Amino acid sequence: MESQNSPPAPDSDQARELCFLEGVAERIPARSWILKPLGDLYTRCGKFKKGLQVDLRLTRLCPGEPEVWYNLGCSFALLDHKVDACSALEKAVELGYTDAGWMRNDDDLRSVRDLPEFQKLLRKLEGKEG
Repeated sequence: MESQNSPPAPDSDQARELCFLEGVAERIPARSWILKPLGDLYTRCGKFKKGLQVDLRLTRLCPGEPEVWYNLGCSFALLDHKVDACSALEKAVELGYTDAGWMRNDDDLRSVRDLPEFQKLLRKLEGKEG
């Protein structure tokens, strides 16, 4: 049985994609259009620390994009950094993130789902709080 923090190793297609994206990101490191799929793939392959590093870079490159902050919250949550996860998610909402349903059910956020801070953020997002 797999735990939340240990997804299966990348299959051969994912391994090839990782190799390609890492190579492109090494040659042109400050491009969000390459870092976004790389961060997503790291997470899907269970490379959460690498995904977090990419998400942190993306917050510097794209500081006004709510999805970037949402993904950072997910990376923190996957590594059980609950306070940082809630802070990043709050920033995402402040910047315009609106999908409460997705946030409520996102498996990446399992570690923070029961926290009062997370529940308060969901209520705010759902318009139940001023």
